[in-house]
Amino acid sequence: MTHKKTIINTLLVAALFGGISAAQAADVPAGTKLADVQTLVKGNGSEPATLDPHKVEGTVESNILRDLFEGLVSSGPKGEVLPGVAESWETKDNKHFVFHLRKDAKWSNGDPVTAHDFEFAFKRAVDPKTASPYSWYLEIPTIINASAIIAGKKPADSLGVKAVDDHTFEVQLEKAVPYFVSMLSHTTTYPVPKKVIEQYGEKWTQPGHMVSNGAYQLKDWVVNERVDVERNPNYWNNAKTVVNKVTYLPLQNTADLNRYLAGEVDMTYQMPIERFKQMKKEKPDELKVTGYVGTYYYQYNFKKKPFDDVRVRTALSYAIDRNVIADKVMGQGQTPGYTLVPDFVDGFKPVAPDWSKLTQAERNTKAKELLTEAGFGPGHPLKFELLYNTDDNHKKVAVAVASMWKKLGVEVSLVNQEWKTYLQTKAQGQFDVGRAGWIADYNEASSMLDLMQTTHGNNDGKYSNATFDKLMSESRDQVDDASRNKLYVQAEEILAKDMPIAPIYQYVTARMVKPFVGGYPANPLDNLYSKDMYIVAH
Repeated sequence: MTHKKTIINTLLVAALFGGISAAQAADVPAGTKLADVQTLVKGNGSEPATLDPHKVEGTVESNILRDLFEGLVSSGPKGEVLPGVAESWETKDNKHFVFHLRKDAKWSNGDPVTAHDFEFAFKRAVDPKTASPYSWYLEIPTIINASAIIAGKKPADSLGVKAVDDHTFEVQLEKAVPYFVSMLSHTTTYPVPKKVIEQYGEKWTQPGHMVSNGAYQLKDWVVNERVDVERNPNYWNNAKTVVNKVTYLPLQNTADLNRYLAGEVDMTYQMPIERFKQMKKEKPDELKVTGYVGTYYYQYNFKKKPFDDVRVRTALSYAIDRNVIADKVMGQGQTPGYTLVPDFVDGFKPVAPDWSKLTQAERNTKAKELLTEAGFGPGHPLKFELLYNTDDNHKKVAVAVASMWKKLGVEVSLVNQEWKTYLQTKAQGQFDVGRAGWIADYNEASSMLDLMQTTHGNNDGKYSNATFDKLMSESRDQVDDASRNKLYVQAEEILAKDMPIAPIYQYVTARMVKPFVGGYPANPLDNLYSKDMYIVAH
């Protein structure tokens, strides 16, 4: 989803964003002998909470949905924008976008995919009745009336999207947002089948009911065991698909790696950190480590005392030794995190805050002073719960950070919950301090910074700063990268002062991939598509 300096010229914009280039598919090198059985088994972390594109909010679900559905555009091997259902598009002002849909796009039941499906889907995503946890995603690029619809002030029908005819889809933004097209490979912007949803309601995502438009269709879903998808013969580019069946297993780190080593998994979701050095030594060709546009952090709940006190938040953040976490606890190539935006994002280099230049001893001294000022000390220790979702790696980080906080006299109780429950607990604000991680939905700094806006749907800590909101709003009218980046620097300065979160480290993707899996990309957003892969004879 790389975006470069915007050239406001119809054909050049289309070319720049990939609108007139070929779509990605399995690119099998000449002379490659393919396996007779083209099946791929992937570890996928946890049981998916849902497979409805407008109800998902995690990577576990998105991994499966990228196989089942296709949006207007897709994300290429290096994160570049490639045509999806839209074979081309244009804009003259970065406000009014026109997408031209391919005429051979079909749903898995054989019905044509039309611009009306996208109009229905976009409106469904922002409709409060849908209760989409990602409705804000269409508000971010300032699609006309999105904010008012989400707030319940206008009907969903008033959204600034329109099917001009079956193959022409228009989107109207309030502000000039040059990276808008790069946002459209995200699950929230996928089309959904209106008549199927009307027929089955909430059960439309079940096997036998689901109709999708991607390279694969849902075959089976056994809760807490597996999700099977198989090739969709009606997919417009099916002739270029090689893998016939993909199985997703809800396996966490140790179980995932063990099944991989036993030959039962072809690609892990991630891997246990304590086995990383062993795998690097024993199977270096199978260990894939790539940069990732994402940050791991702890989030403070502003609705719970004393986390409404900036001194408490700052003290806890200062006391985290990020070098120890990145190098010793994780040790897979992660780097210490001091800002919400990671260094790896395209087109913007975050400025490290002043406190990051202090030694850890200096930070600890300041942290103790701040806690004392806030009224906490030996006779009145700060006590709270740290919430994280069940995962060995998250537990290791939590244990390490809790021991760092203990040096300040802070007493922390660790609470872990399964993924689905953890998401609900965070959304309901039933936590003190919670683990969080944010992976950019598109490769641009705003995809990280927007998270801290007052109205953002994933701002579970309920942080609110009017100046920060204003800066992010202004950034959406800056076509020039340099002007936009100045606003991003100011936004990060506010976060460094308010400390609504404690950034801990910048992500990398570390997983095991069998040598016979071809087409594995180094995608900076970890957007993997099974249709781009193939199994080599082995």
